[in-house]
Amino acid sequence: MKNTEPVVVQQTFHRPPADVWKAITDANLMKQWFFENMEEFVPEKDFETQFNVVSNNRDFLHLWKLTEVVPLKRIVYNWKYKGYDGNSYVSFELFDHKEGTLLKLTHTVTKNFPQDIEEFRRESCVAGWEYFIQNRLKSFLTKSLPLPD
Repeated sequence: MKNTEPVVVQQTFHRPPADVWKAITDANLMKQWFFENMEEFVPEKDFETQFNVVSNNRDFLHLWKLTEVVPLKRIVYNWKYKGYDGNSYVSFELFDHKEGTLLKLTHTVTKNFPQDIEEFRRESCVAGWEYFIQNRLKSFLTKSLPLPD
């Protein structure tokens, strides 16, 4: 990804904001639709976690640090990868919507990632976020009634 236009993906869910918030902040639920090998996640400012994803025989050690948490409204991660140049921020924002809850994901690059690596190209980022938000999370929230405590 390059420091150009942010990637924005939106999806409306027929669920109250509390359900969507829980799905995007509860580690046990996040493992079911997001990254299954993420070991822990605590929706608190300055919380840090890391986990590895292997793609095309490359390791992508994800490094996340939460920079903002407004319960039921907004959560922001600093998102980068160990061993690779680049820096970005990902925000998940929730809005009341006549059909339930609108989730707006914005991925903003502040330092370019290597463009010779396919996974860091804009098209890959857009496709990845559309898959996670409009496919995996949507399917998870459609099937998971009610969400476990």
